Amino acid sequence: MASDPIAGAERFLKKREDMEIDKIFRALVKLEGSDLHMKVGRPPIVRVDGTLRDLNRGPIDDEEMVRLIFPMMDDRNRKIFDEEGGADFAFVVNVDGVDWRFRVNLLQQLGHVGMVARRVSNWIPDFNGLNLPPVMEELCKYDQGMVLLAGVTGSGKSTTIASMLDWINQNYRKHILTLEDPIEFVYKEDKCLINQREVGTDVIDFSVAMKHAVREDPDIILVGEMRDEETFMTAIHAAETGHLVFGTIHASSSSSTIGRILDLFPQAMHNAIRSAIAFNMKGIVSQKLLKSIKPGVGRVPTVEIMTFTPMIQKLIIDHDDAKLPDAIRMGSEVGMQDFTMSLKQLVDDELIDRQIAFEVAPNLDALKMALKGIGVSQGGIL
Repeated sequence: MASDPIAGAERFLKKREDMEIDKIFRALVKLEGSDLHMKVGRPPIVRVDGTLRDLNRGPIDDEEMVRLIFPMMDDRNRKIFDEEGGADFAFVVNVDGVDWRFRVNLLQQLGHVGMVARRVSNWIPDFNGLNLPPVMEELCKYDQGMVLLAGVTGSGKSTTIASMLDWINQNYRKHILTLEDPIEFVYKEDKCLINQREVGTDVIDFSVAMKHAVREDPDIILVGEMRDEETFMTAIHAAETGHLVFGTIHASSSSSTIGRILDLFPQAMHNAIRSAIAFNMKGIVSQKLLKSIKPGVGRVPTVEIMTFTPMIQKLIIDHDDAKLPDAIRMGSEVGMQDFTMSLKQLVDDELIDRQIAFEVAPNLDALKMALKGIGVSQGGIL
């Protein structure tokens, strides 16, 4: 007997009831915090402008922790949590009539359960608001290819990609399709048609989502994190077949991203992957967030940008990755910059102080010389 389609649609119409944990999330929003940490034996902890601080209440015991966080999980996430010891999902809390989204990770540690949640801003800042260089706009203008954002967790990759997609939304009439696990930013349509699919909620898994994507007529696809061979191969195939693909990857610099991608594949495939990267990648942006000294600005990104000029393409195909950092420094005329150049600009613009710049500089001597107006190369002549 066929199921009732009206009954099957009820899950799309229901609004969730308030949960006990909502008041803790609301406290985070009112404090303008970025992260919420819940650990047994400690009060809830929030991160504000990069610094952790306890909320003004007693510590959480095991019973309260389970009572607070288990109702957040649906059946699928509860199954994942029981089988894997952790679960990731999006969570929405209404604060004074505004829905705030959080990226939640539930975990087990030392026999206890806990939670870490990242607040996702409702407002997508533009490149100027994020203090990003002008070349970011150029990376949004391609009709096809791939653009990757590299960095560690919490480096602002998702916010930067959101600002890029929103720039496209304001300037072109295209179809943007996002495939995310979980969805972070929810876009408000301007000129673009935008569809957002959450893996596990809207579609069973990433491979099915990508199979459907090619039938959904997208111009631009956000594929989220490049975490395995399948994800990257699917994304690069989409780039080869006429789409502009955005994604993120965990890597410390733009040049080291090449090695990080190759690590996803067996050695026998490396030459083919190098060619695919060289001819389809349009840019790799690596960034780190730093505490700002400018009033009203919490943190700012220091950004390394590698665009795929003929020189960069040749170095990658020839396995000359060690020369990429110098090629980035020599490419300033086409919008490339390394972390030294970025840090110098942030100091000159009085967004960070010299001490912060020195603490994170990949090459301290190069930064000191740059601040004195002296250019320097780490390697030999290319």
